Amino acid sequence: MILQYPMWWHLPPAILKGWMDRVFIYGSVYTSKKRFENGAFTGKKAMLSVTVGTSRETYEYNGRSGDIDLMLWPVNFNLAYVGFDVLEPFISYGVEAGLRYSSAEEVEQRLQAITDELQKSISQLSSRSKIPFNRMEEWGGDGHIIPDAPAHSAFIRHKEHLDLG
Repeated sequence: MILQYPMWWHLPPAILKGWMDRVFIYGSVYTSKKRFENGAFTGKKAMLSVTVGTSRETYEYNGRSGDIDLMLWPVNFNLAYVGFDVLEPFISYGVEAGLRYSSAEEVEQRLQAITDELQKSISQLSSRSKIPFNRMEEWGGDGHIIPDAPAHSAFIRHKEHLDLG
């Protein structure tokens, strides 16, 4: 499954949240015992394909627009929660809409390059990297990651590297 959407105010559109509320239904798609590696979509793959208006650099770690990994984490996590193997997202940077930073020719060239890259990515989905999520055996009874287990969370990773100096 590929979810394609534009970022709206640094979030997915509200309609996607509504779709998830109506499709990922408690009881039929997930329960306390039917989630993550035991979820309804175990063995199936999902990927986000997202368009943003500015450059890759603005969405990197500590970028002006914010870390894209943090922004996409809630949707990716929800996909993993219901059992999907979540693939690394495809991000289309510089898809200018209302605000224009580039000439029409530059935008057209960028969009053609993005189209070509997306077609290549889709043809190679079977080799695309998966986003790691903590597995059941890495969690303690108190809901925290057990000591020395890898911390597969964009929020934990971000906090560990946060430099406020």
